[in-house]
Amino acid sequence: MTGVATRAAARESTAAPSARTGPDRAGSDRAGPDRAGADRVGPGRAVTAPQPPPPGVRRHLPYTLTGLWFALLFTCLSFTPSLLPRSGLVQGLVCGLSAAIGYGLGVFAAAAWRAVADRDARPPRPMSWALLAVAAAVALPVAVVLGRYWQDRIRDLMGVAPDFVLSSVLILPLAALVPFVALVAAARGLRWLYRHLDRRLRRWIGPRAADVLTGAIIVVGTALVVNGVLVDGAVRLADHVFSLQNEDTEPGVTQPTTGLRSGGPGSLVSWDSLGRYGRSFVAGGPTAAQIGVVRGGGAIPPVRTYAGLDSAAGVEDRARLAVDDLQRAGGFSRSVLVVATTTGSGWIDPASPDTVEYLTGGDCAVVTMQYSYLPSWLSYLVDQDRARDAGRELFDAVYARWSDLPANARPRLFVYGESLGSFGAEAPFSGEYDLRNRTSGTLLVGPPAFNTLFRQFVDGRDRGSTAVAPVFRGGRIVRFDSDPATPPPPVGVPWTDTRVLYLLHPSDPVVKWSTDLILQRPDWLEEPRGRDVVDAVHWIPFVTFWQVTFDLPFALDVPQGHGHTYSREYIDGWATVLEPTGWDEAALARLRDVVAPPRSPA
Repeated sequence: MTGVATRAAARESTAAPSARTGPDRAGSDRAGPDRAGADRVGPGRAVTAPQPPPPGVRRHLPYTLTGLWFALLFTCLSFTPSLLPRSGLVQGLVCGLSAAIGYGLGVFAAAAWRAVADRDARPPRPMSWALLAVAAAVALPVAVVLGRYWQDRIRDLMGVAPDFVLSSVLILPLAALVPFVALVAAARGLRWLYRHLDRRLRRWIGPRAADVLTGAIIVVGTALVVNGVLVDGAVRLADHVFSLQNEDTEPGVTQPTTGLRSGGPGSLVSWDSLGRYGRSFVAGGPTAAQIGVVRGGGAIPPVRTYAGLDSAAGVEDRARLAVDDLQRAGGFSRSVLVVATTTGSGWIDPASPDTVEYLTGGDCAVVTMQYSYLPSWLSYLVDQDRARDAGRELFDAVYARWSDLPANARPRLFVYGESLGSFGAEAPFSGEYDLRNRTSGTLLVGPPAFNTLFRQFVDGRDRGSTAVAPVFRGGRIVRFDSDPATPPPPVGVPWTDTRVLYLLHPSDPVVKWSTDLILQRPDWLEEPRGRDVVDAVHWIPFVTFWQVTFDLPFALDVPQGHGHTYSREYIDGWATVLEPTGWDEAALARLRDVVAPPRSPA
């Protein structure tokens, strides 16, 4: 009897752990900081040894199944069209970024589901990987073909030559793979750093406090590194590189021989200090004889003054120097005076001052100055404060000198800016009445979405008008024109007050870009698309933001009337704002054929 009892007790003690084990939780691919060959599943639960990963592709693919499903979805969505045509290289970069975002969202969604279901990760079945492979083999070629179709529609709409077919086959995959791998690796590096730091902090403080403190350190540290090291370092490097370019002089540009231009005889601003685009500005433009031929009458030489970054130490000193040189050249004695704010590099589309000089018969002066070395699209992202300060200081300096003149001896005062220049041109003013009271008219072209007054006017538009063609307070002072072939709305309503005109193309990414695109559908994608935007453009979280972001550097690489290219629109825009006499539609048509095409500031 004793032997039988002993054997029964032994069998019971051997079976007991098996009975307490419960559901199998092995195979988790979540490795916590304190796991060493076993899963800790909490108090009262058994600990089971991890199972090896299943044979096949998962053994060699260091990505999770759910993350790759989301990456595939976002990759396919990234082929949808945006505002401008994309090359294979640009499309690949958009795909890679979108795939990395999708992968991160997939990993997060899987982790959130496991937390809600209170279970550990389970190894996917081989069939799941096979299903993903089949889906990718079908979906990606379809997305590439549809993307090619949409890009061809945009190119046909804008008159752009088609991209070569091999770019979709050779360039696109590599361009997509590099940012995807790099971003996922960076995210995993942050995760490793979090776990390593959290494990050390738990030696000194409680687990919850360690988790919170570790998260705060990682978030704040990453932000400081990105903004303070990477971004600032990249901006400083770019500033240095483009400052060297600023010393160059464009081919065919020579120093003026007239005192009516900065850098010429008697000028207070030296020729060498003007910078590359400053020298092109003061040396360019039509002569009095050329103006007379187009205008069909007499003309006088116009005045142009400019101050470069090297002309004076600070923004206030540069503004004062530009205005002093304007007064020296006789700019305040002309009938029209234009205060212009440049783009970041100091560039002004020559079509704008040329048009003013033709329409006024040369009886005008244009004053402006440089505030950055960076090209337009880059300064658009990082030089907003410099543009604001430059626009405010220059206008205030001109307005102070202009106000001292007798009322009957003052020129008509106009304000102009394109792109980031329009942001600076808005800076001195508080609203539409301030623009009306202190100017004779304003022309702002391709305004960025973050422009204070532009945003105020568009968001406060009249009920029934759209973000693509807004009407603000019946168009009494401020109007918007997206199509030079038609007058700015409201059509048929008299425009007798001071005229403030915004020119903007529906396909201009500068006008549309905003960080709000990440998670918020914009008004312009809830309305009928503009005249040069294909109807297949739709808002997709995260994806649309990157698509429009990559449109920015190429906004000038499209034909006239699209994107950020406005040269021919200046004729109609300035004719509307200046209201010159003696210019009928036939004369304006001749002027359109004469005005030079745009020159990109690179």
